[in-house]
Amino acid sequence: MARKYNFFAGPSVLPEEVLNTLEREIKDYQGNGQSMIETSHRGAMFANMYADCQNLFRELLGISDDYDVYFLGGGATLQFSMIPMNFLRPNTVADYIKSGTWANGACADAEKFGKVNYYFDGTESNFTTLPDPKTVKPSENSSYLYLCSNETIGGIEWQDFPDTGDVPLIADMSSDILSRPVDVNKFSMIYGGVQKNLGPAGATFIIMRKDLLEKRNTNLAKYFDYSKHAANNGLLNTPPVFSIWGVKLVLEWVKKNGGAQGMLERAIEKSNIIYDVLDSSSFYRSPVDANYRSKMNIVFRAQSEELEKKFLEEASKEGMLGLKGHRSVGGLRASVYNACPKADVEVLAQFMKEFERKNG
Repeated sequence: MARKYNFFAGPSVLPEEVLNTLEREIKDYQGNGQSMIETSHRGAMFANMYADCQNLFRELLGISDDYDVYFLGGGATLQFSMIPMNFLRPNTVADYIKSGTWANGACADAEKFGKVNYYFDGTESNFTTLPDPKTVKPSENSSYLYLCSNETIGGIEWQDFPDTGDVPLIADMSSDILSRPVDVNKFSMIYGGVQKNLGPAGATFIIMRKDLLEKRNTNLAKYFDYSKHAANNGLLNTPPVFSIWGVKLVLEWVKKNGGAQGMLERAIEKSNIIYDVLDSSSFYRSPVDANYRSKMNIVFRAQSEELEKKFLEEASKEGMLGLKGHRSVGGLRASVYNACPKADVEVLAQFMKEFERKNG
């Protein structure tokens, strides 16, 4: 049976060769006579795979030894509360960029632990734009400045990042990690769920500058204390083994296909295919500020909700899935993550043109 065209925002499309490897080795990992998902996470088979995964991550993002790299469970959502638990110090504020659904969720959780200052609030623009990163400065008494690098629901993405000086910069990069080169040294912490661009759902990657731990709250339950995870290389408890294995395979695929720079070139090419259709059309429109358009999640509208419903029905018949906009905003959305083939994006673009011709 032919594979369908996958434009879901997450869990998202994986490289077909990664899926083939998982299928081939699910019962017998590399001839060891045992599955990776049934071996001990304290044993050599897992330890070797885990080390390979961490080293590949460091290599592809240029992560220095000043940072810890490991994986946790709980999804990115758990980090919404763990970050202020650990780093929002008494008598200070945390600066947040309120840019859309995922940043807003982090804001709401942070407010439960201390004082939050909204450097930027995109509510008035319906979260369709971002501040110029050159203008973003943290408060004088800031514990950290937090942003979400790419909002999957709103389709906006930071094209560059603020310089926060001595104030830690923390970013949720769940949906655009390794879609482009990033200067990790600008950040004290980068984290994200892996299920959009790195692997199967279940793991959350943590990239944390070691000296950030010196500023943490030390009166925390064990699992919520990042220092405990760092001291155990992310293995404080049983890790999400299957997901980490999938990440390792995806990282190998990224390396083979040009690394972060190669992924950026793919992202520009694929997203431009769809944006070119939108920009040349009077039938579709993009609600997003062109300066901050996401290369991962392309949101758009047709002339009416009735036409959008028809668009989704006809696209589904053609094998195109995941094109419905998030329930909170409606509309249409195509997620074209790293593993989404260019050929699939071209099929979607042609369908969009034909649908406009018939219905415009």
